[in-house]
Amino acid sequence: MNTLALGPSWLDPDYLLNTFGLPGLLLIVFAESGLLIGFFLPGDSLLFTTGLLVTTGQLKYPLWLVCTLIAVAAIVGDQVGYLFGRKVGPALFKRPDSRLFKQENVEKAHEFFEKHGPKSLVLARFVPIVRTFTPIIAGVSRMNYRSFITYNVVGAILWGVGVTVLGALLGKIDFVHEHIEMILILIVLISVVPIVIEVLRARSQGKKAAALEGDGSGRPPGGGNGPSSGQRGRHAKR
Repeated sequence: MNTLALGPSWLDPDYLLNTFGLPGLLLIVFAESGLLIGFFLPGDSLLFTTGLLVTTGQLKYPLWLVCTLIAVAAIVGDQVGYLFGRKVGPALFKRPDSRLFKQENVEKAHEFFEKHGPKSLVLARFVPIVRTFTPIIAGVSRMNYRSFITYNVVGAILWGVGVTVLGALLGKIDFVHEHIEMILILIVLISVVPIVIEVLRARSQGKKAAALEGDGSGRPPGGGNGPSSGQRGRHAKR
């Protein structure tokens, strides 16, 4: 099966699976789930392609085993991210940018976590970049460990197993095989929709805040003279 490389050829799901097999897949899922350097790795498209290759027999492992190992890799990855966040603490927000680390990604994950609370550990699984940094932010915030484990497991199963099984089910349809490039592009586009929405929302809120500040600064300084005028009127009547 040949797929369209959505970026560098070494990030193409088909190339990764044919080259590194199941061990490479598990390492990528682990890294993308909680290592700072894993944010750029393909996630959703890789899992979908895995399910498809299992169904067609090109990846010679039973589906239940692949799904179990993917879930474990995702859970352990989030666990490592959480422990890293607890150890580093708020200092993470002061860490300078580098080639593989951008403070902007941390801020996005922090805003996502603040907005959705513990359930962000489930929702973030389906949002590229954010899925990598959210467990780390949970650790920095010292989220209750029992709650973290619960949401971590639920998110890993829904994302890791869910997307893989979806690929396996759709892999039995001829249309999917004939248009696999289009399917993978669609998956990538769907996965980045939440990011686009958040960026547009942030810009909109920024413009509104700027407009409100502009209105406030443009008001005449005598706005507070009303009460004193009224007081002078009452004194005059007396």
